[in-house]
Amino acid sequence: MAQLQQGGPDEKEKTTALKDLLSRIDLDELMKKDEPPLEFPDTLEGFEYIFNEKGQLRHAKTGEPFVFNYREDLHRWNQKRYEALGEIITKYVYGLLEKECHLKKVTLPVDATESEPKSFIFMSEDALTNPDKLLVLIHGSGVVRAGQWARRLIINEDLDSGTQIPYIKRAVEEGYGVIVLNPNENYIEVEKTKAQVQLSSDSSDEPAEKRERKDKIQKETKKRRDFYEKYRNPQKEKETMQIYIRDNGSPEEHAVYVWDHFISQSAAENVFFVAHSYGGLAFVQLMIQREAEVKNKVTAVALTDSVHNVWHQEAGKTIREWMRENCCNWVSSSEPLDMAVESMLPDCPRVSAGTERHELTSWKSFPSIFRFFSEALEAKNSSVKPTPTRRSNRIKYEEL
Repeated sequence: MAQLQQGGPDEKEKTTALKDLLSRIDLDELMKKDEPPLEFPDTLEGFEYIFNEKGQLRHAKTGEPFVFNYREDLHRWNQKRYEALGEIITKYVYGLLEKECHLKKVTLPVDATESEPKSFIFMSEDALTNPDKLLVLIHGSGVVRAGQWARRLIINEDLDSGTQIPYIKRAVEEGYGVIVLNPNENYIEVEKTKAQVQLSSDSSDEPAEKRERKDKIQKETKKRRDFYEKYRNPQKEKETMQIYIRDNGSPEEHAVYVWDHFISQSAAENVFFVAHSYGGLAFVQLMIQREAEVKNKVTAVALTDSVHNVWHQEAGKTIREWMRENCCNWVSSSEPLDMAVESMLPDCPRVSAGTERHELTSWKSFPSIFRFFSEALEAKNSSVKPTPTRRSNRIKYEEL
């Protein structure tokens, strides 16, 4: 015990000396030496990457695949680099939709003024005039934009598995018109001015005394956070605010808007949807809001690992019955492609996409989905429902 007490002053002196040493260090300068500037090229060529003839992203000089950990022990910088490359790839895919798939870019809202925020979708020239078939594609949530299923697949696998381009090309070959939705383009970001930042912190109807206490706590919290930020984030990024796009401020709003202004106005007698992940939820929400119109115009819906929930979304009995007859969900599973998968929800049949990876379900089920659409169209013309699974096919033949 005496030894511990004797060591007390020594420890205190060490702590004081350490604090003195730290006070002499400019943390900003120290961290900037460790983390390079967050400035990245704005072209694939600048990153020294290209897509080869197989649609794979490869280094232009070495031919190696993309490397995330470009700089060791700098995860934040590597992540920012990955995000910068992702933005370039988004624009690259937009270019492919226009050049390779011959789709046109259509601005939303349709009556947008010059100054307001805008979004857009892509359409084939015959999307609204094709009298027979129309294919509508909806991707999931996150960073993906029109024409993509998964950014990770585009970067690490290839364009075929990660984009909607194979669906678009096959649809055009089979005589479909095409509309590609862009449900994650919901707002634009603008830099906040100092006045806006001050206004957001001052705008309160609270009593003065309570606001003073709250301000004091916020200042202390900010002081601690700023001290920590010197270590974590020496290159402080600009503070931004979001301005939402009119009538397209969420994936669900976007789906309804495109339905009202384009899909419902199309000449196609048979509309088909492919909706991945959150896109399935957006479709169910569309059906809840436009049930009669959807039933009248849509022939079949292919979902890929959809996250919809008919209970949470409060889909009515008539919607659930329609989905059982006209939808099929290809889910991530260890079962072979198209084998039936049990479901706890009373909505639509679930079959295996032939992969356990969520982001691959749209690509792996690609041939089965077009076969499902063909069977649905044939069944509609002959008043017999399609049989989307191998198991149901076997039962049908056994009964015969």
